[in-house]
Amino acid sequence: MKITKLYKEFFSSEKAGGLILIVCTIFSLLISNSKIGSDYLHLWHIYLGPLSLGHWINDGLMTLFFLLIGLELEREIYKGELSKFKDALLPIFAAIGGMLFPAAIYFFINRGEPTLSGTGIPTATDIAFALGILSLLGNRVPVSLKIFLTALAVIDDLGAIIIISVFYTKTLLLTNLFISLAIFGVLIILNRLRIKNLIPYLIGGVLMWYFMLNSGVHATITGVLLAFAIPFRRNDEKSPSFALQHYLHKPVAFFVLPVFALANTAILLSSNVSEALTLNYSLGIAAGLVIGKPLGIFISSYLAVKLGITKLPPEFNWKAVVGVGFLGGIGFTMSIFITLLAFEEEAIINNAKLAILVSSLIAGIIGFVALKYALRERSEPDENLEENT
Repeated sequence: MKITKLYKEFFSSEKAGGLILIVCTIFSLLISNSKIGSDYLHLWHIYLGPLSLGHWINDGLMTLFFLLIGLELEREIYKGELSKFKDALLPIFAAIGGMLFPAAIYFFINRGEPTLSGTGIPTATDIAFALGILSLLGNRVPVSLKIFLTALAVIDDLGAIIIISVFYTKTLLLTNLFISLAIFGVLIILNRLRIKNLIPYLIGGVLMWYFMLNSGVHATITGVLLAFAIPFRRNDEKSPSFALQHYLHKPVAFFVLPVFALANTAILLSSNVSEALTLNYSLGIAAGLVIGKPLGIFISSYLAVKLGITKLPPEFNWKAVVGVGFLGGIGFTMSIFITLLAFEEEAIINNAKLAILVSSLIAGIIGFVALKYALRERSEPDENLEENT
């Protein structure tokens, strides 16, 4: 299977970025609970102009993350694994099941509770962490499995973006929203006129972000809209979309996401950690990520294949799909992001973050072990065949 240079670069940056995220998370947790923890926590609440440092990171820097997701999604739709409809159906079904099952589990556990607003939290997959764990298995991982996980996570992120825009918009200022969408319309016209210079799109993107920020819709949605306004040429590696995606990979993987992790995993661990993890919303998050995600991904994929809608690549088996399902349960970045939108009370936010971290760790370990076993089992017959020939 042929892999484009851009995909190799994407996978390489994401797997390294995932390992850096782990280091940043551990560092943030340790320093938050040290003697200088209060100063560290206060740091993210310092105001720089109209927004606090934490808000600049979550509303500003993370727009670059969403822009990269949008560019990657655009590439997958026009040129990558999602360009062939039948090939795209397997990760599409897997992603849909991987969102519906965790949401249903969380909803069932929290029905009738004020924390029902957190239903979207366990629906997300952290692509950086998931690929980071997958990379630890080395060359034994077939290319088709890497692409399956990447496509699944990208579709998953699209689902999370839709969830954020539809369910987590609390107040809406239509004038600012219309201005932002009007700017988006102008950028689409520039695209149709084949204007390839990136500068007008980037300037328009900044203006669109400003009005979106003040409209009530989360400003990071601007990143996805901007991605689809920037020209993409199927066979042109010099197209603006391709160039911008190339430039954004390392800043997002090695700066944006690590800074997001530092700012949003600053959690004070109390002596009642076990109690915090047994609250309904914590249980909903944990069950959604560790049980709902792998169950939804496997069942949806299995049904799609058995009904003849799509097919399983010959390079991996159903046990590998189970392993990928557990890697899908690594929520982290997007789950924490949705947590900040779903809840307002600081204690609930901290407990939810803790549940996300613990659940993601458990899902990641199980996924790694399951894939190691599945891939080793698959390679043994091949090795025996080679010895006998």
